[in-house]
Amino acid sequence: MSQSLAVLGGITAEQFLNEYWQKKPLLVRNAMPEIIGLLEPEDVQELALEEDVTARLIRQKNKNPNEWHVKSSPLTKGDFQKLPNLWTLLVQAVDHYSFDISELWKKFPFIPQWRRDDIMVSYAPKGGSVGKHFDFYDVFLVQGHGHRRWQLGQMCDESTQFIPDQPLKLLPEMDIQFDEVLAPGDLLYVPPGLSHYGVAEDDCLTFSFGFRMPNLSEMIDQVSDKFAENTLLKNPLADIARQQTAHLGEINEVEFSYLKTQLLDYLTKAPEFDAAIMAYMSESSYPNNIPEPEEVEANDLGEIISTGYKLILEPASRLLYRMQNGSLDFWANGENVCISEPFAAQLKRIADGENVVLDESFNDDAVLEDIAMLLNNAVVMLLPPQE
Repeated sequence: MSQSLAVLGGITAEQFLNEYWQKKPLLVRNAMPEIIGLLEPEDVQELALEEDVTARLIRQKNKNPNEWHVKSSPLTKGDFQKLPNLWTLLVQAVDHYSFDISELWKKFPFIPQWRRDDIMVSYAPKGGSVGKHFDFYDVFLVQGHGHRRWQLGQMCDESTQFIPDQPLKLLPEMDIQFDEVLAPGDLLYVPPGLSHYGVAEDDCLTFSFGFRMPNLSEMIDQVSDKFAENTLLKNPLADIARQQTAHLGEINEVEFSYLKTQLLDYLTKAPEFDAAIMAYMSESSYPNNIPEPEEVEANDLGEIISTGYKLILEPASRLLYRMQNGSLDFWANGENVCISEPFAAQLKRIADGENVVLDESFNDDAVLEDIAMLLNNAVVMLLPPQE
């Protein structure tokens, strides 16, 4: 039986997934008190100025708050001078820059890693917002500093109309069904398509834990790229048993069915198909955030066995696996990862979010070579003792 979770207000993961997930919102007071103080407003502004950080500065005109302006990264110190009264700073993937923040993903153990997008933080002074809008993904909004008033409205979809001539996809109106102020530590789950509007009551930071599903367009592109690498597929198909026709401009039903069947039959059997999906799903959302590690050799690792070091997943990387013919098949950052069988169970634990102690069980040449390879590709990282 599922245990109740404090982050869900005392209900079980099973109940949440059955009753709320992608269906309706959930408000939980003091759901995540450990998030308080992890970042301060000045930390967010400093982070937004860093190279490779993805950030947006959203401003509303003083004379006309309905006139919006968006400046995307790279941002400079000059962007924060002479700001209007109403503005908001959004910084993506803060979990890639803080172990304490990346550890907060473990608060949602009932949603698999491949569904994670990133943890975004929003900073705004009193009155700041990003307008009335909706998203196509699941999000847990957690207040980290100050207070924000949230209003929730109607469900929207791809046919929903937006205010024209704005740099943001803003809704002209909302049918308010929910109106609450979140304090530090409070959580609000918002399902995909539900319109929402958050306004800062004072200087505030809001963390957005985004869970995104893949889209078919990008999956098709990935599959197509994999097929393009197979030169055998460039050979023409064999023709059908041809008969004379008087309609030279027609592709008849027999011909069309043959072409379609050949394509679909290959898709269902093609090894590239599975590989393309795993490559796509294991790609990092922000590959520029993956660090350039110092080169490590297997011999170096042998010297720190049983000294308290731990192996953990690099926060900016993505490591996934699937069971294939009784064996674990690993993918990291869009690439298939080949490792020795003795290391598979431990790497699975790392992919599942565990910190694995580098003890005597790792004292094997092949395993140490695997670990060195993963460290040098920034898939995993070493956590020193007592950290």
